[in-house]
Amino acid sequence: MPVSIDSASHSDFQTDSRAAWMRLVTALVIGSIGSVGMWSVVVVIPIVQTDFGATRAAASLAFTCAMLGFGAGNVLMGKISDRYGIVAAIALGVGVLGLGYVGASYSAALWQFNLFHIAIGFGASATFGPLMAEASHWFEKYRGLGVTIAASGNYVAGTIWPPIVERGTAFAGWRTTHFAIGIGCTLLMALFIYILRRQIGTNVVRSHANAPPPRVDLQLNTNTLTTLLGIAAIACCVAMSMPQVHIVAYCGDLGYGVARGAEMLSLMLSLGIVSRIGSGFLADKIGGLKTLLIGSIAQGVALLFYLFFDSLTSLYLISAMFGLFQGGIVPSYAIIVRESMPASEAATRVGIVIFASVIGMSFGGYISGVIFDATGSYAAAFANGVGWNALNITIVVALILRARRRLAFA
Repeated sequence: MPVSIDSASHSDFQTDSRAAWMRLVTALVIGSIGSVGMWSVVVVIPIVQTDFGATRAAASLAFTCAMLGFGAGNVLMGKISDRYGIVAAIALGVGVLGLGYVGASYSAALWQFNLFHIAIGFGASATFGPLMAEASHWFEKYRGLGVTIAASGNYVAGTIWPPIVERGTAFAGWRTTHFAIGIGCTLLMALFIYILRRQIGTNVVRSHANAPPPRVDLQLNTNTLTTLLGIAAIACCVAMSMPQVHIVAYCGDLGYGVARGAEMLSLMLSLGIVSRIGSGFLADKIGGLKTLLIGSIAQGVALLFYLFFDSLTSLYLISAMFGLFQGGIVPSYAIIVRESMPASEAATRVGIVIFASVIGMSFGGYISGVIFDATGSYAAAFANGVGWNALNITIVVALILRARRRLAFA
């Protein structure tokens, strides 16, 4: 029978306590290391394309494979976390991540490189969706903030890793860099898994017997709501993927160099941390759905700017704006799940919605490469992103209006 971690060796654990914040700090570090699997490939797309003599679309498939592995991993790791605890899920992820990077470093063909990126994405998944879901159990009053801080590890990784990977690739080559990431991240994460294990205690499986009911009732069954959130996540992430996946290659094509593109990606994601944490404060005040709507509208505005400006200075400014606008979008889905679905299914349901968002990211990253190959520019790809963003806004508005109707007639 599952034993609550809060009723076992840590019987004095209280939500929103100092112990909760200490766990959150450890989770943030783990996410910052493990989420390298999301960002390293976007830096090496141009050099891998040249190395294997491939098209831009073919080289972009490595990102697609990483995202598919990441998405499937969020579902499976979520189930593992719900049943066996977050420590088991992350430990499995660490092993797969390390093997993926080491294997990629020895790839003799592009298909092998792509295949190992499925493992890389799968391993990285344990440090995102399952961690967000786990953090949501540590907080009640500051749940939105706790979830977004846990999710910020992904953007911390996006801030620190692209320049490291770019410099390592320039100095030692992409193969040596991938090998070093595989070994180094495995050792570092093993240390912090041990720390988290000590913080949680010996009994790491959570009981939800006394969990409070969901805060929000949208008058939809859980599967229907999960489906709608999944479609919304796909739409917003097709839009989100265009700058995040292709900004490095875009800058190279414009003649600014891939190093400038890596700097823009780092700037984008570092400011995404600000918006991600800020959205947590906002969600604690107005709820996850309204926070998601604000972020989605702002993201669409930033994408429109990419259509009209392409000077070096303007690209830095727009990338900064994009980061400030969209950082809180994906964590908002985790907050919505916790506000409107049973706590016992949190990690699994969050994993499913994150999987949908990853489908959007992977499809968006690939289709943008296809559009580039067909048109010779990224203008149509940015316009494609704006259209998908509009679909996301439509779904979120419909859910908000449904909630208002329920409140009006309750």
